[in-house]
Amino acid sequence: MSGDTNNMYALSIITENRAGVMRDVATVMADYMANIQMIQQSIIASGPNTGRASIYLEFNECKNHGDMVADLARVPSVIEVTTYPPFSRIFGSRVIIIGGGAQVAQVAMGAVNEADRHNIRGERISVDTIPLVGEQNLALAVDAVARLPRASILVLAGSLMGGEVSRAVDRVRAAGIPVIALKMAGSVPQHADLVVTDPIQAGVFAVMHISKTAVFDINRVRGREF
Repeated sequence: MSGDTNNMYALSIITENRAGVMRDVATVMADYMANIQMIQQSIIASGPNTGRASIYLEFNECKNHGDMVADLARVPSVIEVTTYPPFSRIFGSRVIIIGGGAQVAQVAMGAVNEADRHNIRGERISVDTIPLVGEQNLALAVDAVARLPRASILVLAGSLMGGEVSRAVDRVRAAGIPVIALKMAGSVPQHADLVVTDPIQAGVFAVMHISKTAVFDINRVRGREF
């Protein structure tokens, strides 16, 4: 799949909730050589379309975008087709922060403040947080980061993390997503790419690494502690 976000399109399709809808939509898109990069399907839980299905797709390499949208609208089960800019142009790269509430809030403060400096100059960096407790909950959340669209870096913010969380960190790093950990008890800091004592600075480092204009590169300081 191509990763050129400048040639990306996005569609939101509301359809009847029945079997075969995804097949019909995908058939039309394949006819136009639309290369699907991301797909998300769910059942609408509120509003005038409650109970209907929502399909969100991002794609590129389409032969004729306008004609394809018209043909999709003619599919019998399709109720509405709307075009949007892709998420990569709106929310951009994502910083994911997982851990204890107080530490997560401090890391988020640093990340949001740093992201603001870059976004005001045209970048798109968003910050996602989830405060969690418990080894199993943390491990499941960390593992899920590798499946999140546009997740670019993970910050683990807590006082004690190890065991299955450390093994999940290894899997996330193997998927190509760098991990910053706060200095904490437990084995997680030994598995992270970078360990940072100050949570605000950890958030700043995370944004600087994924920014297109910053000069900080986590690969040059991997294994260090700040």
